[in-house]
Amino acid sequence: MAAVGLIAGEASGDLLGAELIRALKARHPSLQFEGIVGPRMVAAGAHALASCERLSVNGYVEVLRHLPDLLRLRRETVDHFLASRPQVFVGIDAPDFNFGVEAKLKAAGIPAVHFVSPSIWAWRGERIHKIGQSVSHMLVMFPFEEEIYRQAGIPVTYVGHPMADRLPLAPDMAAARLELGIKASGPVIALLPGSRRGEVKRLAPLMLQAAKRILASRPAAQFLIPAATEAVESSLRAQAVASGLPVKVLRGQSQQAMTAADVVVLASGTATLEAALLKKPMVITYKVPAITAWIARGKLYLPYVGLPNILLGRFAVPELLQENATPDKLAEAVLGWLDAPEKCAALAAEFRSLHETLRCNAGERIAEALEPYLM
Repeated sequence: MAAVGLIAGEASGDLLGAELIRALKARHPSLQFEGIVGPRMVAAGAHALASCERLSVNGYVEVLRHLPDLLRLRRETVDHFLASRPQVFVGIDAPDFNFGVEAKLKAAGIPAVHFVSPSIWAWRGERIHKIGQSVSHMLVMFPFEEEIYRQAGIPVTYVGHPMADRLPLAPDMAAARLELGIKASGPVIALLPGSRRGEVKRLAPLMLQAAKRILASRPAAQFLIPAATEAVESSLRAQAVASGLPVKVLRGQSQQAMTAADVVVLASGTATLEAALLKKPMVITYKVPAITAWIARGKLYLPYVGLPNILLGRFAVPELLQENATPDKLAEAVLGWLDAPEKCAALAAEFRSLHETLRCNAGERIAEALEPYLM
């Protein structure tokens, strides 16, 4: 029976993988899917060989700590696919893990497609050579990426972003607040400390301390914290109770939380693009161990790390990273948005134009790009 092998990295990859599965199943209802996947991909019809949570590790130091388990997992997964020989393998994000898998499968005659280009235009551009050796085809989500791969002689298809297709051009804030039981009065701030446990450990206390400062200036403020996993939810609930703040911890529901919010404070990553597509003013923050930050700084090509800023080509939203990620600075940036409704409206208009550019019926484009491998 025809099958597709998959490996997705963390929560964002799980979401993209579920979109991919649904798009292919619409054309090939009997197609089977299996690999390292998350709960959304399982719900869409994939069989899990392992959970994508095992790949939710970031930073040089953190990866080294988990390296033996990651290498064992990669070896076992490659052995499985070499034995089962799917029609095509699709690696979704997680480039450092997936390129190693893709190279071995491609060498064995199994087509290896990668979905979501690593940020070679932002840092470590030399990876383009390894990518060319590893993949049979690259699917990219941003229009400017296509030419980079074309010039390198790597087969590429621009598919747009599935999230841009799924999210409405005009989000309904009132409906989201009603669904979440949010009071009509007072500003609402969504706090998203990330999906990885390490991120949450570093960023949640910082965001809650910033919330205290915001509350001192806006006594009617309300705070929402969506939790990506059950383990993260338990930790966030304990921290929220200890803080004594008017914080509502949600099981998932990150989209509803951002839609309901006046301002979003969030970890750098895919969620920043989702916030932009929801037309939200935001404050991007991140902290990693000092040695990880030192190594990364020497490899960056751009002055910004947040996807909204990268795509707009300027500091459209604040980025408070490492030593600048302090409760006082986060609170000041949030209050700056709350005090400037005209600035928020102008940003929303820019984000709508970006949304329209990325809205390309990605599911159909992905299915078309993979069709030759399924015949």
